[in-house]
Amino acid sequence: MNIAIYTLVILTIFYLLLKKFTTVSTNKISKSVRIVLIIGLFILAVLFAIGGKFLLTLPLTFVSLALLKLKGLSIFQLISLFRLIQTLRRSGRFSFNKSNLNNSSSISVSEAYKILNLDTGKKITKEDVNAAYIKIQKKIHPDISPETSRLSSIVNEAKDIVLNDIS
Repeated sequence: MNIAIYTLVILTIFYLLLKKFTTVSTNKISKSVRIVLIIGLFILAVLFAIGGKFLLTLPLTFVSLALLKLKGLSIFQLISLFRLIQTLRRSGRFSFNKSNLNNSSSISVSEAYKILNLDTGKKITKEDVNAAYIKIQKKIHPDISPETSRLSSIVNEAKDIVLNDIS
């Protein structure tokens, strides 16, 4: 008899949770799931570190860092954006001082391939160029962050140069 009562209570609680779940917006659900995962992975990493299993803490830490979002970008997206900025700085196309806004030097073909993360040794199609362009623009488009408008214009120029080079 107790099993039937416990089952009824559990099913009622489960029903109420599902009913609440359907009325909550997807943004709140994803935010709360992200927070629960970050906290859970952090606690697991700390427990493994205390237990001396340091090898297991590193993957958990990286996964929890990937779930963190800063200004709409994940840590992995920030790292790839940093790599793009470093490539542009080495080529002289980007600097952080405001006096260098109108840098009119054109991008070389090899720099354009580097900006789009394309291998010059391979046979590249127009679809490959567009896919690489879209992948980068999703991270740095001015609608996402107004500070990246110069980077976005440089990526646009790189796409045009690579498309001209392959046709």
